[in-house]
Amino acid sequence: MDGLKKEINAKSLYSDLIDHLFNLARTPKVWVEKKVEPSLLLQLYDLVKMGPTSANCQPGRFAFLTHPGSKEKLRLTLSEGNINLTLSAPVVVIVAYDPLFYEKLPTLYPQTELKSWYAGDIPFAEETALRNSTLQGGYMIMAARALGLDVAPLSGFDNTLVDSLFFENQGWHSNFLLCLGYGDKEKLSDRNERLNFDDACLML
Repeated sequence: MDGLKKEINAKSLYSDLIDHLFNLARTPKVWVEKKVEPSLLLQLYDLVKMGPTSANCQPGRFAFLTHPGSKEKLRLTLSEGNINLTLSAPVVVIVAYDPLFYEKLPTLYPQTELKSWYAGDIPFAEETALRNSTLQGGYMIMAARALGLDVAPLSGFDNTLVDSLFFENQGWHSNFLLCLGYGDKEKLSDRNERLNFDDACLML
């Protein structure tokens, strides 16, 4: 009987978690005035870094903009429709990647010598960095939701200008933006339709 109760409780927990991460999670339109604690951002990255990447290459780099002045620097880079949502967010994350990520591979993947693969094929390295930093940005969305944050991902901005404003010293390249905070649940619109299985998937 105890085993059955534990199994039922586990299924209920997993169901609640799936709802929290997927079925009930929404992209906010308006933020409530509630600070995101810096310690929560540390927890967030500690979860993100555990997500799998190709050969553990971890090319993702993340700039957490929390100061009003830092966020204001973004204004000229944003498409008009993204300005209010972005600048009013408690935290804006520039999800970026390091094109020289392979310099850290001897530490991150010591099992095989992979650094020369990427150093000798820059287009391949760029493709790998972009793909895997996108994965890591996706992990950040789910990790943020798991920690109780709401997330609004954005791609309407000038990447070249963002790179020159924020990453001139690092040489990183921006990928997309994530706005983090606590959304106003009273100001959500109806959820748009999603594609069904037959429209989006093949069984081969």
